[in-house]
Amino acid sequence: MIVPTINRTRILPRIGVGYRAFAMKIREEINPLPPNFSMDAIRPPPHGIGSPQEADSDPMALVRKPVTAAYSVDAIGGKLSALDSSVFGAGGEVQHGTFGKINADGTIPLEYLALLRPAAEGAAALREMDVKNGTLLVYGATRPSGMAATQLASGQGCAVVAVVDGQHSGHDEMVDVVKGLTNEPGFAVAEEYALCKANFRDLVLRTVGGEDIKEGFNSAQFLDDFQRNLIDYTKTYPDDLPAAVDAEQLRFVGKEKDRANFKANMEAYLSQYSPGAAPIDEAQLKAIFDTEQYELFKKKFGAQTTAVISGSEDAASTFAPAEIVSAMITSPEKSEETAGDYPFEFSVKSPSGLPTEVKGGPIAGVVIEVTPELSAAAEALAKAKTLRAKAESLQFLTDGQRNAHAAASSLIALAKHANAPIRTVNGTLPGLTSVSVTENDIQAALDAMAIGDDGESKLNYFIQVYRAGDFEAYEAYGVHRASEPCAGPRTIIVTK
Repeated sequence: MIVPTINRTRILPRIGVGYRAFAMKIREEINPLPPNFSMDAIRPPPHGIGSPQEADSDPMALVRKPVTAAYSVDAIGGKLSALDSSVFGAGGEVQHGTFGKINADGTIPLEYLALLRPAAEGAAALREMDVKNGTLLVYGATRPSGMAATQLASGQGCAVVAVVDGQHSGHDEMVDVVKGLTNEPGFAVAEEYALCKANFRDLVLRTVGGEDIKEGFNSAQFLDDFQRNLIDYTKTYPDDLPAAVDAEQLRFVGKEKDRANFKANMEAYLSQYSPGAAPIDEAQLKAIFDTEQYELFKKKFGAQTTAVISGSEDAASTFAPAEIVSAMITSPEKSEETAGDYPFEFSVKSPSGLPTEVKGGPIAGVVIEVTPELSAAAEALAKAKTLRAKAESLQFLTDGQRNAHAAASSLIALAKHANAPIRTVNGTLPGLTSVSVTENDIQAALDAMAIGDDGESKLNYFIQVYRAGDFEAYEAYGVHRASEPCAGPRTIIVTK
């Protein structure tokens, strides 16, 4: 069905439009200002010109209460810790639950001051063991006291071997964070690695005695490996193959009607691979292709790789190692003298740009953070007097308690073998000495927590804050989160 259309276009008459200019007349007579006039006499409107517009307050908006107290959580007691707390006094001073009034720097957060006791214990452990250099072993490096000892010792230039206990060893990111807190050649491992006493001992001894990076560098071995790989390559991908691919991929297993398409597709597929390699005389390869020739080949390979990655036009369309080596055997090339070494460039003749040796120094001491699992295991074994009784006690411990005891024993055995001191923090263990905190240790912890002129601090913690001053339920929830198994590596702080 065709619907007729009507053309509604029409010609509009022209309308003349006039323009009127508004001129300004200069005022010749100026009235004087009143004697009581001032610049503040006329106020702008509430949202006037020149002042930022303030949004009307939302009656449903949450107004946070100022934080006046911070508490750590007593996971064993299931409540907030009155000893590990920091409270603002009436005069603005900070009252600590254990040390009383403290002279804290204004740059230290109140949440950090709740962890002043474990931080001071970490400083006390270093002071009592007189740790100024060497290698320090720390068990429980993600706990507050262990983390303080790790960072303070690293700040002094010590190599720290940090062991993350079983509650936090499953957090790979936190283990990597602790690794970043240590200086080379220090490192951090999970508790499970310390259970392998021989491997852990070898790793610590290598850290203590140093490792010569150039040790074991064998140019002849590098050359022999390359020659054997090249011979295997020529045998696996001979030149009678259209490309360096497995011969099984060239076999047609489809229907006869698809053979033509298979051949066309296969040619396009094989064009991305290098061609097969002609056979190479192994005797000539051994006699002529020496270390100097291999070094020149590596430079060609490096130039080709750089050109391919950067998209340069200098990149060769086909880079056939076997053909290049065959040409170098027929006509050996001469190396050009270069000025200096290129750092971090691999050379088959000699290592360059690498330090010869990195030593941590002798074991200066061991810091053991008393975790709940370690405390329970040590208490159970202390009650057993005979070897049989100790074995029976171990059978009734949980896996976490047994692992904690075994890992801590690895560190203690290394300390005794090196005749190094041992200190426990955050509790006591039978047969070991616990630290005693002094005023100097407290001040050392406060100085480490303070932010310097460069905007950095020597001692940092990973905390999770629950503001119970705004929501009262956060107090019970924070205690629950800190008391549950595998609570996480962050220290929970509850503020009010």
